[in-house]
Amino acid sequence: MEIIEIISYKLNKTSDTLEVKFRMNEDSEDEIRIDTVELKEADDFGYTLINEDFGFYDDEDEDDELLNFNDIDENELMSFLNEYYMIYSERVPEKE
Repeated sequence: MEIIEIISYKLNKTSDTLEVKFRMNEDSEDEIRIDTVELKEADDFGYTLINEDFGFYDDEDEDDELLNFNDIDENELMSFLNEYYMIYSERVPEKE
């Protein structure tokens, strides 16, 4: 089992969790999996998922809403989830 596509993700800063929708290599095109992962889990595995925005470009891009929040590194997220589910295979969510 390997994650081949991150479909979407949503960061919940209040609970320090990340809701992730993804597809694994054994899933068909109309099947997805949804899981909520604590950011602490990624930290424990040594992954930094959030790219901090320190405001270096605020003057130039004030109107660009996409630069006003923390970005998730999708490559790190996919690597983390693959390692996480390899170790905790019982936590792999069911297909929907």
